[in-house]
Amino acid sequence: MRLYGREWTRRELEARVGRIEQIAGMRRFVGTEGKETGVEQIHVRTGAGLSYYVTPTKGLDISLAEFHGVPISWQSCNGDAHPRHYEPEGSGWLRTASGGLLMTCGLMQVGSSCEDQGERLGLHGRMHHTPASQVSAESSWHEDEMEMRIAGSVEETSIFGGHLRLTRQIRSRLGENSLLIQDEVRNVGFERCPHMILYHFNFGFPLLSEETTIHFHSASVQAREQQTPMGGYRAWQAPDKDYQERLYYHDTSSKPLVQIENPNFPFHSGGANVRVSLQWSADTLPNLVQWKMAGAGTHVLGIEPANCYVEGRRAERERGSLVFLEPGETVSYEIRLTLA
Repeated sequence: MRLYGREWTRRELEARVGRIEQIAGMRRFVGTEGKETGVEQIHVRTGAGLSYYVTPTKGLDISLAEFHGVPISWQSCNGDAHPRHYEPEGSGWLRTASGGLLMTCGLMQVGSSCEDQGERLGLHGRMHHTPASQVSAESSWHEDEMEMRIAGSVEETSIFGGHLRLTRQIRSRLGENSLLIQDEVRNVGFERCPHMILYHFNFGFPLLSEETTIHFHSASVQAREQQTPMGGYRAWQAPDKDYQERLYYHDTSSKPLVQIENPNFPFHSGGANVRVSLQWSADTLPNLVQWKMAGAGTHVLGIEPANCYVEGRRAERERGSLVFLEPGETVSYEIRLTLA
C-alpha cells in the first residue's frame, strides 16, 4: 500500500506500531448527552487524511466527515439526534435530520409530505430515522492491503403494507482517501411495492467558501421553481440571511459525476487545492437533485443522486415515474466518494 509518500508492506507497518489502529482503523462508541444519548457511531480513519462517522442508529448513514482534521461535511443544528425523537408527520423530519455527509431518504417516500392512495407520508420517508440491525465492523488484510468494512441492514415494514430491506456495505482502505457505499434493496414482501430512494450528500464549510466551484457533467439543468435564477449553481457564496433555498434537477445520465473544488482548503500548514468527487451508477440512480442553501446559519450544498424527484410519492405516481419492486425483486446502488 502507499502511505506517507512511500510504499509499505503489511509487516513493515506492523513492525512500527503496537496496534495498526495507531495509523488507521475503526472504533465504536455511544453518545451520552442530550438528544444524542444512545446513538451508536463507528469512527473510521483511513490513515491518509479521510475520517468519517457511520451511525448504525440512523440507518447506517454518515455523520461528520473530515479531511486531515478539517470538516468537509455539513452538520445540522439537530446534531445526531436519536430516532426516538423523530416526528414522522408532515415536515417533522427537519427536527431530527442530522445532516452529516449522508442522509438516506426513502425507502418508500422521498420529498414533500403528501397523501398517496389514502396513506399520509412525511417528508423524506423513514430511512434516516430507522436503526440498522446485524451491524458488523471489521478490518481485514488481503496481502498488503487493509480494508475497513461496515455492513448491516435496514428494514421498512408495515403489517398489510410494504416490506423493503436495504443491505448496506461501506468500505474504505488503509492509505486511501475514498469510501464506497454498496446498497441492495429487496422487496421481502409478497406484493408489488413502491420504492423511492435519494442519497442526500451534504457539504459545508470550510470546503464551501467563496472560492469553491462545483463541476457538473450535466446534459441539461432545470430549476424546480420557475422563478429560481439559473445562474450560480456552479459557484458558492458567503452566507446571506435572506437567501432562499434553490433546487436544480440535473441530467447526468451520460456522466454521473460531481466534483467540488476548493483551491485554498485550510490545511494546518496552509491552504491547498482539494477536490471532492462523487460518482454513482446512472442505471439505477438516473436523477440528480442539487440543493443550494447559502443562508446564514445553514450554509449547505446538497448533492443528491436519486431514482425520483422531491415532490413526494403522490406526484411521482401521477407523473408515471414511480419505481416499483416486484415480490422478491432486488435493485443495487453504488456510490463512491474520493478526495484528492
